Amino acid sequence: MSIGPVQLLVLGFNHPEFHGEIIAELERLRQNDTVRVIDALAVYKDKSGELEVEHLSNLTQDEAIEIGTVIGALIGLGIAGEAGSEAGAVLGAEKVEQAGGLHPLPSEQELWDVIGDIPNDSAAALILLEHHWAVPLRDAVTRAGGLRIADGFISPLDLVAIGLHTAEEAERLQTLTNTGSGG
Repeated sequence: MSIGPVQLLVLGFNHPEFHGEIIAELERLRQNDTVRVIDALAVYKDKSGELEVEHLSNLTQDEAIEIGTVIGALIGLGIAGEAGSEAGAVLGAEKVEQAGGLHPLPSEQELWDVIGDIPNDSAAALILLEHHWAVPLRDAVTRAGGLRIADGFISPLDLVAIGLHTAEEAERLQTLTNTGSGG
């Protein structure tokens, strides 16, 4: 079974009002075989920067520790605390070695400080998604000799210039994106 491209989404919330809607939408996408949530964490950062972490996956406890600690190692945060991060780092290094060390580990300058990017006195949902829909596209690109150079989300305001959004809709979406408000 081929794993699809994997993406880490970090969604911020100034004043979270979780009612299960996000989890329900992710479940709908999984049922449609569009994406699979590999792991999900809710991170609460208090005014002084202290963290509280809650695991949001429907994985079993053993799967959560195995997969989640690897993910935790990616961002410096473990399901089982510091020991989990260390276990994940060891497991990740073993996987790279087993794969023949195909990709060098990132340098300090290339690392993304996900936790550092979360403002104090706020919350974030960290969702690691596997994009099932992209497997056939990725495989076709690979067969054609292509490779991923870059990717990223485009701001709604940037889409106005090419006519994909009206200015009013882009402003509304940008406000929702920046403030986390709007229901």
